[in-house]
This record gives sequence, structure tokens and C-alpha cells, in this order.
Amino acid sequence: MIRKNYYTIPGAKSRAMLADVTYNDTNPKAPLVIFAHGIRGFKDWGTHNLVAQYFAENGFRFLKFNFSHNGTTTDSPTDFADLIAFSDNTFSMELEDLNAVIDFACGGSYMPAVREVYLIGHSLGGGISIVKTAEDKRITKLVSMAAISSFYNLWPKQSEQQWKLQGVMYMRNSRTGQNMPYKVSLLKDLETNPDRLNIFAKAAQIKQPWLIVHGHEDTSVPLSHAEELHTAQPNAKFAVIKGADHVFNAVHPYLANELPATLLQFCDISIEFLKE
Repeated sequence: MIRKNYYTIPGAKSRAMLADVTYNDTNPKAPLVIFAHGIRGFKDWGTHNLVAQYFAENGFRFLKFNFSHNGTTTDSPTDFADLIAFSDNTFSMELEDLNAVIDFACGGSYMPAVREVYLIGHSLGGGISIVKTAEDKRITKLVSMAAISSFYNLWPKQSEQQWKLQGVMYMRNSRTGQNMPYKVSLLKDLETNPDRLNIFAKAAQIKQPWLIVHGHEDTSVPLSHAEELHTAQPNAKFAVIKGADHVFNAVHPYLANELPATLLQFCDISIEFLKE
């Protein structure tokens, strides 16, 4: 039977991160996949629970979590209820969060421990996962899903001067209608840590098996990002899914019981890669 366990993990600035692990109770020590969501995402967005169940049905434990400063709270895990926390987020903090989740998984206090993990990162979470994989030998395989090739691609270059003057920049969330605040500390994190936060350079350093997957119809993060990552690391496997957009044709909320065909294709390609 497919089961789900829930956890709370301390993240950056000791802020709580909600997490859950979906698994088949006949195989509680199955290989562990950790999923890192993207910007303006959360662990229960859209199809993420269906994806977790599909991986569990195919021989994996699937851990997903909310980054500590993604704007959700423990009381409102699917709403951006804390925009102050959202505005405080940085890439370095997300790397700290991901490290805490891997420590949790490998520690064995609350779930059967693992010595190695598989990592799947979507969009911004894909960029974070690339940097982390280059740094952490506990990650034995990586799947990047519509990943960005540079953190600088998250905002218009021409906005940076005004951003520095005002200290905060707002970008509209088209789904919720909220104006999401981004403090200039996000930009300063990049300028202070140019080597560590260079996704392209970190991609070149990855020695673990890596699968780059991108949707052909992605208008949020164009296919050129995936091509740049593959140029940086030509040993990576590279798959383009025709007809797939940035979220592989999922939506939030997602009311169907079956995955979109393009997202199912992503899952099957990833599972095959992880089982090799």
C-alpha cells in the first residue's frame, strides 16, 4: 500500500519546512528521491502528489518539501501567506534548506536512513539542485526539470539598477494575483557569491549521472537554458519533451486523477534513468 509520512524540518534561520515522504510500505527502504520545487512553488502544488505516488508505485521513496522562505507557512502550506519571509529568501538560503533535507534523510532519526539520494529539481529548484549536486557527494544522480541555467535569468537585467535604489522589486504572480516582493538581498547574494552561485560553472563540475529534461513549449524558461546546461556538461543525458510547457502541462489546482501525458513521459524517462 502507498503511504505518506509527514515531517517538519528546521531550515534557514530555523524556519520550519514541511516535508512528506510517499512510499510503498512493502519496500520502506527503497531508494530515495528528493524533489526541490521552483520559485512561487510548494510541495503540494498541482500534480506533485500524483508524481510522488507514481514514483512510489515504481520502486522509490519520494520526499518533497517546502523551502523555508517560499512564502507558505506551516498553517497555510499551499498559500503565499507570508510575503515577508518570501522577500527575505536567497539562493544561499535555499542551498542551506536543501542541505538540511539531505541531512534529515541521511540521519535516520525519523525514517529509514539512506547513504545516498537522487535529486529532482524543477525550474529555480533545478538551478539550486545543480549547484548542490556539484557540492555534495551524497547526491548520486540528478534530474533537472525545466531548470534555469543562470539565477540572473529570473528577472530583467534592466531592472537591477532601480532594484538597488528601491531595495525591493515586485513581480506579479499571474495565478494568485499577488505582487510578490523580492528584496535586493537576492541580487546581492549573487554578487557576494559569484563562484558558488554560477550554475553554468557548477554544471561543468558535476561528476554524477545527470538527466536534463525540458519541455519544447516552455515559454517561462526557454529550451536554450537546457541547451546551455548540456553544453556545460556534455556527459549529461538530454531529453526534450514535445508539447510540454514549463510545468509539463500541469495546473494548480489539479483535479484529475491521472497525470498529463507530457508529465507522465517526464516521470517515465526519469524513473528509467534512476533505475539504470
